[in-house]
Amino acid sequence: MYDPSQLRTFLAVAQTLSFTQAARRLGLRQSTVSQHVRRLEDAAGRTLFHRDTHSVELTEDGEAMLGFARRILDVHEQATAFFTGTRLRGRLRFGASEDFVLTRLPEILEGFRSDHPEVDLELTVELSGTLHEKLTAGELDLVLAKRRPEDPRGELVWHDELVWIGAERFRPDAERPVPLIVFPPPGITRALALEALERQGRAWRIVCTSGSLSGLIAAARAGLGVMAHSRGLIPPGLVRVPDRAGLPELGRVDFVLVHGRRRPSARGAADALAAAVLAGGDRLHRRAAPVHHDGPRPADG
Repeated sequence: MYDPSQLRTFLAVAQTLSFTQAARRLGLRQSTVSQHVRRLEDAAGRTLFHRDTHSVELTEDGEAMLGFARRILDVHEQATAFFTGTRLRGRLRFGASEDFVLTRLPEILEGFRSDHPEVDLELTVELSGTLHEKLTAGELDLVLAKRRPEDPRGELVWHDELVWIGAERFRPDAERPVPLIVFPPPGITRALALEALERQGRAWRIVCTSGSLSGLIAAARAGLGVMAHSRGLIPPGLVRVPDRAGLPELGRVDFVLVHGRRRPSARGAADALAAAVLAGGDRLHRRAAPVHHDGPRPADG
C-alpha cells in the first residue's frame, strides 16, 4: 500500500522540514520530492505536512506516519536482505560524541547490530572536534557529531539551538565573571560559548573542565556554574538559564554524519548505519524535553 521510496522521501522531509534539503539529501529533484509526498498523502488519505512558502510542519497524522514509515522500511529492508542473500560484513569504525551516546543512539545501534550481525562495529566516543580530527586522519569510517553552522562537511541529521543551562536555582551574578563549565579544546560548544561572551564583552572564568559529559553535568547540578548545551538534549536535573540573566545568545549548532575515506571493506556497513541514523534522527534529540524558563515551554528544536 505504501511505496518504500515515498516513505524514505517522507522521512527526509520530516527530519529536515524542508523539501529543498530533503531533495539534496536524497539526490532527487524537488518536484520529485513533492510528488512522492503528494502520492503518499493520497495513499493515506490524510494531509501529512502543513506547508507554505515559509515553513514546513508535520500534521498530527504526519507525526503518526513517522513511526509507521520506520517500521515498514525496517521490515522491507530485512525482507530484501533475506531473499537476496546479501549480508553486510567487515569492520566499521564509528565515532559519536557523548551527547548522542547518552540519548537514543543505543537503540539505533542495537537495531543495526540485529540487522547486520556480521558487521564488527567499533564505537569511539569523543569530543566532536576530536572525532573530526580522527576522521581526517583515517582512523574512523563514519562520525556522528556537531559542526559549526558555517562548516560544509557532513550530511545534516538535525540542527538545534544552543542555550545556557545550569542547576535550577543557580543564577550567574551580573557583577562577577560568568562561571563556565566546559569541555576541553577542541570542544565546539566550548568555542561557541567563549566567542559569544567575548562578543558581548562579558568577563568569564572556567570553573570546571572535563572531557566527560557526565562530569560536566555533575558540576552543573552542583551549582558550580553554567554550560552551553543543545536545547533538545538538556539532561535531567538541569534547566535553561532564564533570559533575564543577560547571557549572550549562542546561536545554532548542526548535528551531522560525516563519512571518512571510503574503505571498500567498510563502505556498505557505513552506508547502512548512516541510513539507520538518518531514519531515526528525529528521535535522537528527544531524550529530554526542552525545559521552560521565563514563559511557556518552547517547542522542540
